[in-house]
Amino acid sequence: MPVILSLIRGLADYERLSHEVVATEDLLLESLFGAAPQAEVIIAWSGESPAAFALFFHNYSTFLARRGIYLEDLFVRPEWRGRGIGKLLLARLAAMAIERGCGRLEWAVLDWNEPAIRFYRALGARAMDDWTVFRVTGDALTALASGQGAAEGPRRPRDT
Repeated sequence: MPVILSLIRGLADYERLSHEVVATEDLLLESLFGAAPQAEVIIAWSGESPAAFALFFHNYSTFLARRGIYLEDLFVRPEWRGRGIGKLLLARLAAMAIERGCGRLEWAVLDWNEPAIRFYRALGARAMDDWTVFRVTGDALTALASGQGAAEGPRRPRDT
């Protein structure tokens, strides 16, 4: 767990999102290796040193009527970049998708991460520019779960 958490923190530093990391070794142990694992992890090692990781889980496509693999995180430590490790991890995930009968492998990338975008395009990945990701977390998630909206949309004027 310390290795996985250190790689997650390295990714968060790179993405300028360290302030959002609340993961702990205990939470990772339960969510990755507990009674009902929620995700899987592949770690690339160089000798005794963890060089990179990919964290992924299955999603589902109603259009394909098959599950897919969603790559939540791919991170190569700076000192190991440019050596083909990221490509090897993606190739392994693609092979796993095929072995598991999945219809696709997909992931998201931050708009400002031009090196990653160029890398993914060079591998044949295409951006899904027509799609916008939406997310509900924290108080908004709690409000939605209780049947309340975090913010109401525009209202029609009432007749008086």
